[in-house]
Amino acid sequence: MKYIVDVNGERQEVEVEGDVVRVDGAEFRARISDVEGTPVLLVSIGDELHRVAMRRGDARGRYALWMDGYRYEVEALDERTRAIRDLTAAAQGGGPRPLVAPMPGLIVRVQVSIGDEVQGGASLVVMEAMKMENELRAASAGKVRAIHVAPGQTVDKGALLIELE
Repeated sequence: MKYIVDVNGERQEVEVEGDVVRVDGAEFRARISDVEGTPVLLVSIGDELHRVAMRRGDARGRYALWMDGYRYEVEALDERTRAIRDLTAAAQGGGPRPLVAPMPGLIVRVQVSIGDEVQGGASLVVMEAMKMENELRAASAGKVRAIHVAPGQTVDKGALLIELE
């Protein structure tokens, strides 16, 4: 599986196949083991062994890692989720951003109602595209002003789904 990983703001492509990991083309053997009852993971990369403490972040795929005395802010997403997040969080001015369809698909569920207060990262819509369900999330906090879709409706890429204020 291929992941797009941001480590302290630096983006890298990581491919994982069993215990073989490719980072930007370089290949390593790697394994991760839990240390039961602790937030510590044992990570072996080739012949090196590292103790890593991990804490989940405020959104899917975000973590804070402590390794060898350094702290790392990491966001690790599969390439499909990364593409969706990049499209829905496209640069706009400050304030809440409308939710638009990142690709053509079928609306499966609308998770909010008009007037709901939502936080950044909150699930707004579940959309099926390319035989997979994709959870579309709010890029920032806001109040649901308008909902332009309903379950069962098909939408085109770029279609306005939900407006926030």
